[in-house]
Amino acid sequence: MLLLSIETSCDETAAAVVRDGRFMLSNQVSSQVEVHAEYGGVVPEIASRKHLEMIIPVVRQALRDASVTLEEIEGIAVTRGPGLLGALLVGVSMAKSLALACDIPLVGVHHIEGHLLAGFLDRPVDFPFIALVVSGGHTHIYRVDGIGIYHTLGRTIDDAVGEAFDKTANLLGLSYPGGAMIDRLAQDGNPAAISFPRPLMYDGTLNFSFSGLKTSVLTYLKKQVVPPEGAHLHDICASFQASVCDLLIKKTEAALRQEGLKRLVVGGGVACNSGLRAALLSMSERIGIELQMAPPVLCGDNAAMLAVAGDFYLSSGRNDGLAFDAVATWPLDKAVIKACSL
Repeated sequence: MLLLSIETSCDETAAAVVRDGRFMLSNQVSSQVEVHAEYGGVVPEIASRKHLEMIIPVVRQALRDASVTLEEIEGIAVTRGPGLLGALLVGVSMAKSLALACDIPLVGVHHIEGHLLAGFLDRPVDFPFIALVVSGGHTHIYRVDGIGIYHTLGRTIDDAVGEAFDKTANLLGLSYPGGAMIDRLAQDGNPAAISFPRPLMYDGTLNFSFSGLKTSVLTYLKKQVVPPEGAHLHDICASFQASVCDLLIKKTEAALRQEGLKRLVVGGGVACNSGLRAALLSMSERIGIELQMAPPVLCGDNAAMLAVAGDFYLSSGRNDGLAFDAVATWPLDKAVIKACSL
């Protein structure tokens, strides 16, 4: 199947053409980072208006990059949710318009489902596996028994990890997007310089909490006589990042042990973080598991990641048609958060 996929859940307008849910022919992304930088974060109304401006050019470019026409497209996948409702509506409306005009089957895909399957475009992994999804809006651990079969094992009870990175960067006076800036500065810092807490590290569940960690950075900064700079700033970033990585690694390892699995898939924008990638590689070698991390180009929000699930559903005969709506909140499953003895 030759599939066109569209993603507009937050501040990237994206479209891609993928063959058979496996071979990426194009992956066009128009970022709004510069637009939102002056506000220190994404402004929903501005994001929606920018999507309206860019959605047609981005889809056209994705088709051109793949050297195909709309007449050759056999299916369409679009992010239905979760995300910013106004932003989602732009992508869903575009997808419905194309499906109606060209008589093409259409399926709405869960944004997080796209992230946890993104790595399949690089290298498929056998089911079942544990999936760690880390992004600006989500920090979840899932057991994945197949496409469409997801069981939540743990999740953040407050801030998502990407949100914690950005809020901490703001406290440090760093430019937006702050997570990438912290990662760069941390590479020249001492991760053991400051002892920041590891919330919920030993609480007996697979849940996360990052709000208290962010507050601890604020408390530390208030005690400083002058704003941090130079080596001091690098040490703060490295120590904060080390705390985050310790939390993610501890809970993920516990999930693998709890479920008796030896395969781990990692996706989401924060999966680009160099410190986290190094920690995951170290863990995989230490406990002997198969690790798949999505390539950096597929970690952030993109449309190609939707094609794995989209192709599967459409090939299985599913067609959502024009009746579905965009949804701002949408649990990936209904499973009860499982406890785990750490």
